[in-house]
Amino acid sequence: MYIMVAGSIGCGKTTLCQRLAALPQVYVKTQTAQIIGRAIDTPGEYMENRTLWNRLAVSAVDSGLVLFLQDPVNSGFRFSPGQAAMFQVPVAGVITKLDLATADDIRRARELLTLAGAKPVFAVSSLSGEGMDKLTRYIQSLS
Repeated sequence: MYIMVAGSIGCGKTTLCQRLAALPQVYVKTQTAQIIGRAIDTPGEYMENRTLWNRLAVSAVDSGLVLFLQDPVNSGFRFSPGQAAMFQVPVAGVITKLDLATADDIRRARELLTLAGAKPVFAVSSLSGEGMDKLTRYIQSLS
């Protein structure tokens, strides 16, 4: 099963994809959708520019799961209320950069992802691995 990963520029999409594929953590600016392991890593511009949302829909066609990522230390939010409904597969939320966030940051990010229609919502640090076990178990349960 492929997983499409969507979110703003710099929210941790590539790092999460690398972690899920057990690859070294190497920062690379994603210029176009690319496959990392079983994940489809999409450019943040796809989320930040509403005229490119159709590229998200096309990227998700062969996916069994969509992950909406939210950086809790960045107050910007690019998802629209109920945006998960544009996909024909489950949409889960992932709060990234858990190791940098306060409890208030995490609460706000969870509320925003829930508003976008993502459920369940996980909180992870792709660098330290915190929370990755729950996300991985969830992904495996859908396979």
